[in-house]
Amino acid sequence: MTGQRTQNRWWIYVPLTVALIAVIAPFVWMVLGSFKGEGEILANPPTWLPQSASLDNYTQLFSRLRFGTYFLNSAIVAVLVTAGNLLFCSMVGYALAKLEFRGKRALFAVVLATLMIPGVVTFVPLYVLVVNAGLANSLPALILPFLVSPFGVFLMRQFMTGLPAELIDAGRVDGASEVRIFARIILPLCGPALATLGILTFLGSWNNFLWPLVVAQQESEYTLPVALALYSTGQNSIQYGLLLAGATIVVVPVLLVFLVFQRRFIEGIATTGIK
Repeated sequence: MTGQRTQNRWWIYVPLTVALIAVIAPFVWMVLGSFKGEGEILANPPTWLPQSASLDNYTQLFSRLRFGTYFLNSAIVAVLVTAGNLLFCSMVGYALAKLEFRGKRALFAVVLATLMIPGVVTFVPLYVLVVNAGLANSLPALILPFLVSPFGVFLMRQFMTGLPAELIDAGRVDGASEVRIFARIILPLCGPALATLGILTFLGSWNNFLWPLVVAQQESEYTLPVALALYSTGQNSIQYGLLLAGATIVVVPVLLVFLVFQRRFIEGIATTGIK
């Protein structure tokens, strides 16, 4: 019976397989291309497997760039931004979901409206604020503006709305403060939503390019995407091998984070907003 069902659903698996190949193919070509020379990368027709695989691109990447500094900058920014979003977005989400105060609906409406504003619109005002605060060309300038996101607030609020109110009432009856209720009761139940928010925030911060490019003006403050873009392109040529090797290394931490939290991530996507 199970085999018959599988045969009857072949029309579902075929487009899914094609879509999977279309998604994976660029990443596979990127990894394989990082072991090729410039001539083979630009060859027409292109080749998949490297004819003479070598580590020259990776050797050049580590020898030309202050790779450790750039990697550390990216890691510090991504980890602190992710941690800030997990803490502050969950706190605001808890207030909007479970606490009663004047202006609650208006505040949530502001959060929803902020979600609809493109980041490009706020880019210049945000840059002016950072410069006037004396934070330009520093790691705090890459971290502080992104410690809270409207999407994170919305995600946590939607998830917490579905949590039983009886648990909070029981904590209050036992004399627990709101901070203790939040830390001991609410947060342990928000594992899927926190994992989802953490992965999405880490991915966005790790791959952020435009803001670090504008704010970080000294080499010591560059993040990895900015350093790769600046050092792999020249006035007359682009070193594609160096770009592919760097992009491969940039992708590895994101894949590791997703593999570790993928179960919670999928659970969070499936349950957020369901009451």
